[in-house]
Amino acid sequence: MYNLLWIIMKIISEILFTISNGLMIPVVLLLLYLLGRGLWILAGLYRTVCLHRRMSTALNEIVRDYSYDQLQSTLSGLEVTKDSVVNEYLTRIIDHSEDPAYCNHVLANFQVEVQKILAKYRMLIKFGPMLGLMGTLIPMGPALVGLAVGDISSMAYNMQVAFATTVIGMLVAGIGLCALQLNQRYYAVYLNDLEFIIAKIATE
Repeated sequence: MYNLLWIIMKIISEILFTISNGLMIPVVLLLLYLLGRGLWILAGLYRTVCLHRRMSTALNEIVRDYSYDQLQSTLSGLEVTKDSVVNEYLTRIIDHSEDPAYCNHVLANFQVEVQKILAKYRMLIKFGPMLGLMGTLIPMGPALVGLAVGDISSMAYNMQVAFATTVIGMLVAGIGLCALQLNQRYYAVYLNDLEFIIAKIATE
């Protein structure tokens, strides 16, 4: 009975070992994909900061000295930020300023849209370390096997892969965290400013 259980456990272990090793290539490919996305985000970070600063300055002017005419002139001066989600929803609010219920609905949709934008940064934060850890643990099995049979070169290669995937995973998470913190802060200010604008419009 004991021998039968030992054989079954050995078969199960071999199956799990094979599946684990088979996941190494997908894990590395996904890590490279996330690294590419992270580098793309990092490359566009300067443009994103400039866009946020321009939009934040415009909304601050509206909040500091609110008037409907200034609201319209500020919006017309933001033509270069048409790709900004804030500009898009601010335009909808102004175009339907006579309907407070619709403006509140637009504001709720803005919050949903912001969560969708921030989700791509959260994906880097969550999946970067997760895939990095998988890429660390998977080669450890073959490394230990290489150590057991005295194949030092095989063990060294697997350990190199394990450490490299860990570093890449943490780098991806670091880029995602920086981008998330930056955008989250700006979008929180935008939400507050849009709530103020809708409240002022409703009182007119």
